[in-house]
Amino acid sequence: MAKQDGIIPLKGTIDKITFYKSGDGYLARKKTGLDANRIATDPAFERTRETGAEFTRAGEATKLLSDSLRSYLLLASDSKLPSRLTKAMMAVIKADATNIRGKRNVIDGEAVLLKGFDFNINGRLKSTVTQQYVTALTRVTGQLKVDFPIFIPVKKIKAPDSATHFTISAIGVEANFEAKTYVLDEKDTGVLPWTGDPTAAISLAPTVTPNSTHLLFLILGITFFMSENGAYYPLKDMAYNSLAIVDVNGQ
Repeated sequence: MAKQDGIIPLKGTIDKITFYKSGDGYLARKKTGLDANRIATDPAFERTRETGAEFTRAGEATKLLSDSLRSYLLLASDSKLPSRLTKAMMAVIKADATNIRGKRNVIDGEAVLLKGFDFNINGRLKSTVTQQYVTALTRVTGQLKVDFPIFIPVKKIKAPDSATHFTISAIGVEANFEAKTYVLDEKDTGVLPWTGDPTAAISLAPTVTPNSTHLLFLILGITFFMSENGAYYPLKDMAYNSLAIVDVNGQ
């Protein structure tokens, strides 16, 4: 892969060189001459097929989790989220010690590796919210809980200049990666003022299916608002709006 350096960017294929645009600019790469059928059947490409199968599972897991959080990602995500999350899912799959290479999956992998994953790399949760909190995931009841003590917003939350208010959301996701389905519940604080006055203690407890055998994710997000004439307008500020996986419960 090489960057195009000409005045006029190219798209298409010329003499087995493919020119295209990506998030990193205009690039060029040599077109492969490998036959798809050969890759699918030739023993020499067995490792390639194994890697491809696991990469497909990682991509499917990324899509399911992203789909479940679609409305939240509109305000807190970055342009490289799909590739970053797929890479994280591949790490989970590679940690699967139950199945052989090519058969490894997210369900039998180490999903706890996703704890701390930020959906918005430009607005990391730990940078935006410095107040400590406690999480508790209870599989028997399906409750995924986060508790904040009393804190002063202007001291513990980093906000954009135009923000006057904020909302903290706790999202519980029960992900069935095998069936490609999910259950989601969300609880939030409502709109709170970003001031020097202390909050009340905050306890948010979304609930999914009791005694579920699927992976459980607790995701914490913060969104900022500007108050004007009694109405609250969400700020699409990707440097501050944050969304991250703060706890995971495997099988």
